[in-house]
Amino acid sequence: MNHLHTTVIAATRRGFAAALAGLVVVGAAVLVPPAARAQGGLPEFADLAERVGPAVVNIRTTERRSARGNGGSFEIDEDMLEFFRRFGLPIPNQPAPRGQRPQPDGEPQQRGVGSGFIFSADGYVMTNAHVIEGADEVFVTLTDKRELKARVIGSDRRSDVALVKIEASGLPAVRIGDVNKLRVGEWVIAIGSPFGLENTVTAGIVSAKARDTGEFLPLIQTDVAINPGNSGGPLINMRGEVVGINSQIYSRSGGYMGISFAIPIDEAARVAEQLKTTGRVSRGRIGVSIDQVTKEVAESIGLGKAGGALVRSVEAGGPAEKAGVEPGDIITKFDGKAVEKSGDLPRIVGAVKPGSKVSLQVFRRGGTKDLSVTVAEVEPDKARRTAEAETKPQATATTLGIGVSDLSDAQKRELKLKNGVRVEVADGAAARAGLREGDVILSIDNTEISSAKQFESVVGKLDKSRAVTALVRRGDSVNFLIIRPAR
Repeated sequence: MNHLHTTVIAATRRGFAAALAGLVVVGAAVLVPPAARAQGGLPEFADLAERVGPAVVNIRTTERRSARGNGGSFEIDEDMLEFFRRFGLPIPNQPAPRGQRPQPDGEPQQRGVGSGFIFSADGYVMTNAHVIEGADEVFVTLTDKRELKARVIGSDRRSDVALVKIEASGLPAVRIGDVNKLRVGEWVIAIGSPFGLENTVTAGIVSAKARDTGEFLPLIQTDVAINPGNSGGPLINMRGEVVGINSQIYSRSGGYMGISFAIPIDEAARVAEQLKTTGRVSRGRIGVSIDQVTKEVAESIGLGKAGGALVRSVEAGGPAEKAGVEPGDIITKFDGKAVEKSGDLPRIVGAVKPGSKVSLQVFRRGGTKDLSVTVAEVEPDKARRTAEAETKPQATATTLGIGVSDLSDAQKRELKLKNGVRVEVADGAAARAGLREGDVILSIDNTEISSAKQFESVVGKLDKSRAVTALVRRGDSVNFLIIRPAR
């Protein structure tokens, strides 16, 4: 045996012995591995989960409304259903079994399950707006199994951020991280309640930053496993700091498919602070319709590299028109901030306090021009919904539990329909059959429906003791629904 072979065997034996002792051999030296690393070189998540886990909560919502069919249900494949049955777990957001009547009207009904995290030790909890939207009651369950009723401080649909408050003090709160220091490829973990399974930890890496999938938010893309129930839970870096709120997944099946998105915590914290202070979020607007600037366009007009936001139209009488912005301008700077791509402009403008007078720079006919604009306010969600409610045709529920309104000419053109009525109310028997608001009823018992008045007349002549067949359009497809009277 030669000297080199003997040396290799000796080094191998030293490495094997050191590995058994939990050490790492580098040449002839023996080093203690970092505490945050497992023996295989992968990150150690156990300490992170133990440290941050107590600040993560389960959020349960209820509503005191009539059953609305399976419109809000989540379709789960057969393998997942078998998993829930085998372990005796509740199947989330599923419609009532056939033949089983839903709970009576007015009784609290389980609406959904989500996640959240304690933002401050005095009981402020952050979650997604879609987790609590439409809920009459919100309950927060802590890791010590205490369930506390929460008060909704405010929610913002545009950013999908909500803030609720529980009456407690001295709670374990999360630490907020710096999203600007977050790097693509670094490890992150999520803690939440997928499918109602509380305190579940999943891990992955940051796949991309600043994904333009939100109107006002550049989302963080990860490959962390996120499923229904994870919404509102924290995305945590390896320092145990929250860097995002898990919010969306890309999926063709409704379940996790390897791509998930989180709201950057700096953006979410700004929204939460406004909600805490005023109960609503105020954003700026200037009244322009924009598009991206392609490389070909940039080169042809002398802009150089593709960038900025192309102004396609200007709102009459709006802030941009008053400032002198014209269609065809390319906005390259706003309030001193560079507009690298069209998606940057709504976020930059939205962050400006309404009423502020700021500068903007446009590229026009081969040169730049500086303008001054007074920023207006984006119409609040609440005010917009109120306006919609005032203009929406009123509908009174019939004996079937259906209230309808006439389709406008524009709706008929869009849907390519000559007849039909829009469902505004679906309660009782109609809800049990699966009918929901927004559906279009084309016929009742083979009688074509052309108006709300005719619909009420046809329904009024039906035998109240027998089932009724309705031809219903939902989206681009049609289906027959059997509406059976209560027994």
